[in-house]
Amino acid sequence: MEAELHHVIYALSDALDLVGVDDVAHGKRVGVMASACAQALGWPEAGCDFMFELGMLHDIGVSSTRMHQQLVAEFDGEGVHLHAILGQQLLLGFAPLAKMAWPIRYHHTHWQQLQTLALPQDVALQANLIYLTDRVDTLTAPYYASNTVLFHLDSIRAEIARRAESYFAPQLVRAFMEISDTEAFWLRLEPRALEQCLQQQLAHAQPIPASGYEIRQVADLFARIVDAKSPFTAEHSHGVARLSRLLAQHMGLTAAQCDKIEIAGLLHDLGKLRVPDEILEKPGALSAQERQIIHTHSFETFQILRSILGFEEVALWAAYHHEEPGGSGYPFHIDGDTLPLEARILRVADIFQAMVQNRPYRTGLTGAQALHFMRGLQAQGRMEAQILDVLERYLDEAMVAAHG
Repeated sequence: MEAELHHVIYALSDALDLVGVDDVAHGKRVGVMASACAQALGWPEAGCDFMFELGMLHDIGVSSTRMHQQLVAEFDGEGVHLHAILGQQLLLGFAPLAKMAWPIRYHHTHWQQLQTLALPQDVALQANLIYLTDRVDTLTAPYYASNTVLFHLDSIRAEIARRAESYFAPQLVRAFMEISDTEAFWLRLEPRALEQCLQQQLAHAQPIPASGYEIRQVADLFARIVDAKSPFTAEHSHGVARLSRLLAQHMGLTAAQCDKIEIAGLLHDLGKLRVPDEILEKPGALSAQERQIIHTHSFETFQILRSILGFEEVALWAAYHHEEPGGSGYPFHIDGDTLPLEARILRVADIFQAMVQNRPYRTGLTGAQALHFMRGLQAQGRMEAQILDVLERYLDEAMVAAHG
């Protein structure tokens, strides 16, 4: 597989923004504002571009909708540093984005405290600029839906200005106050203008090819974000990826296809980032409305992955992992005869792994119990005997793969 790193970064930003549920552009707005402030400060073009992408990914440690709501509701609440630490840990192991790790670690740290740490000055300023623009977006968030942001500029800017030297570096506050005095600064944050800004930024970025190894690392990064969302989703993506690869190998797929299906397994539940925590963690039966919300996640996954050049097949396989023979699945209701084998394998792996995995409210089934249930689905015409035969033949290996 081949991909372009900037496309991957933008897709990762799309995934992170899903956690906002009703407001899915927080990271992008922070990136636009941070880049604009960097330009006003006279930072080089490469530094402004870095701030744009740093802003888009600054909340990489946030996958819980509860945590997102707390971060938006409170200017300086307790526990805000936890997601910053997690974000740092996620990025330190991925070389192409590792330089973002330290600014992300300190993007909720007050300027006075930053000055006491043994940090390079450029890293401290990067972190603090993200903190400033992140809090600006938090202050502005209540007014986006009603389109009344321009009526509240004085109070928003005053909140930032009074925290100069304590929360924020004075030079950063001065730059923000200067450029935010224009309506254009705020109008660029509206959806249509924001999308144009993103496209322009992507168009002028220097292409950075991502190797097969780096693509696998990115997929692992995505999966760790999704699996961290809840104890109910922990390790699911990785278990599905391992099991999908195992089944694909035993069914004679090529090495390249096995690599791709493993990546699809890692990424298949990206769309669940937009599902509220209380729905994912509900131990009982879901209501019709809650089930409809769950049913959106496969399409959200498709929307994210389709934007990455080179991920065309992976995007389809991941999007189809809840489709069933006869067209009774979701969200596309595609007939099973037209579904790629890889998507059908992914569906089997997804169901089996979920059934055998321990959850906070129940102990996982044995392999034999899960297989018995899935044979029942086969009898109803909802699952293929061919794939289940392979699963049964290698059931012990499948259990190891599902559990890791």
